[in-house]
Amino acid sequence: MIVSAIFKKFKEKAPLPVMARALIERVFNAKMLDKWFEQTAEKQYTRELLFSSIFDIMSLVICKVQPTINSAYQSLEKEITVSIKSVYNKLNGIESIISAELVRYSATKSVALIKELGGGIENPLPGKQIKILDGNCLEASDHRIKELRGLRAGVLPGKSLVVLDPVLRLIIDAYPCEDGHAQERSLLKEVLPSIQRNDVWVGDRNFCIVSFLCGIASSDAFFIIRQHGNLPFELTDTKIKFIGDSPTGKVYEQLVEVVDSEEVKHTFRRITVKLTNETRDGDKEIHILTNLPSEEVTAIKVAELYKTRWKIETAFQELTRDFNSEINGLGYPKAALFGFCVALVTYNIYSVMKAAMQNVHGVEVVEEQISGYYIANEISNTKIGMEVAIPEKEWIQFRNMSNSQMAQFLIELAGMMKLRKYKKHSRGPKKKVIKEKFDKKVPHVSIAKILAKRNT
Repeated sequence: MIVSAIFKKFKEKAPLPVMARALIERVFNAKMLDKWFEQTAEKQYTRELLFSSIFDIMSLVICKVQPTINSAYQSLEKEITVSIKSVYNKLNGIESIISAELVRYSATKSVALIKELGGGIENPLPGKQIKILDGNCLEASDHRIKELRGLRAGVLPGKSLVVLDPVLRLIIDAYPCEDGHAQERSLLKEVLPSIQRNDVWVGDRNFCIVSFLCGIASSDAFFIIRQHGNLPFELTDTKIKFIGDSPTGKVYEQLVEVVDSEEVKHTFRRITVKLTNETRDGDKEIHILTNLPSEEVTAIKVAELYKTRWKIETAFQELTRDFNSEINGLGYPKAALFGFCVALVTYNIYSVMKAAMQNVHGVEVVEEQISGYYIANEISNTKIGMEVAIPEKEWIQFRNMSNSQMAQFLIELAGMMKLRKYKKHSRGPKKKVIKEKFDKKVPHVSIAKILAKRNT
């Protein structure tokens, strides 16, 4: 591998920004992205503004290198010969299928590298792929569109269903919807065709509807989904069976019968957990439905697997904390959803980086001690200087590396990182909020006098 002196300097001083840039060059270089877009797009086409340029602009904002689309455009104005209006027109017209396929494309490219790096955790259900499903509603956007300026209500640019592989820690699928008021359940008809044999779908009670449960079962796949109160079913076991104790409470099991739209009867297991501690909604027990065979997966293990659902919520929290995943200035649904999907892609790049770090420093150290916030902050602060200092031609070599060669390079960089720079700082217990006092007769106070009283 041939690199210049300045490249070596960046490797030594900023290994993680170099790692991120090398991965982007490998997976999302302009040549590859534009070819992919031509093969994937159904309506949009390229004239003067390339899809790779739009991706670059959005990436700068998502990674907090630039605060807005306009500032990102100005930073790339020499490379982009069209007007800012043309950029917004392109963004506002990006098809939802492009945004969704971009997430799937990134997952496909990332899986091989993570496996080469020995990343991921041990699969609790060997031979099956666990898929955690959850919905994400984009937060209300600014009232920039003319028709929105007279409204005081929050305006929602869209929502998505997102699928996480908790073993590889990858976002493997997304189902964007332009209607911000649409129910998550209404998107399940798009999820059903993607279900594969031996999948295990984990979800909350929003997804507990007859068509989805029976659709999964009919596809030779499995589910672990919390029961919704409105689900129609009949108990086939009148007596509930005590199974044992789990970390969250006492576990019971019985069989239930659900009838689908074709009048076909399906028998599922109903796992009841009588909780030691109530949920935040005040529930003292929860019911979980599954069609996993009891001889392979015990009721206690089903309850434990359902708890892994929080991992996708943690992923959403990391996206919000570490990246600019929801850009309030993007009011048009297609543009806002594209921005969110680019954030999901960025999360996948970060997952590959974590696999390299875990290879060197261990899973526990990376998960418990390393802060994604500090890593994202260093990448955003270093990117512009690195792009100026290192010529484009030095990055091209990463496009054609084998997975083995790329993995070795990532491991080398991970070994150079100084862990103390990225150390988490866990907050202590929350302090009781002191109610503010205000006296109209005393509108101002002296800080010096107040501090003096502390010492007396």
